[in-house]
Amino acid sequence: MQKAAVPYGSDVSSGTYACCDCGYEYSNTSKTSLPPCPKLEELPHSLHAWRILSGRGDAVDDPYPNGR
Repeated sequence: MQKAAVPYGSDVSSGTYACCDCGYEYSNTSKTSLPPCPKLEELPHSLHAWRILSGRGDAVDDPYPNGR
């Protein structure tokens, strides 16, 4: 089952993600770990996660397969 959101730092497949706290959209084209939201210092963030908009979300070798 695909997660609805993945925490900052998770290894993910390519896709588009939206910050769960502020809605900022981030796209990546290769497997990489998700960075913190670039608006983290400007706006309050408590969830520290990305919502999956497109793509498969967590990569098989996700360092946080059960979330944090």
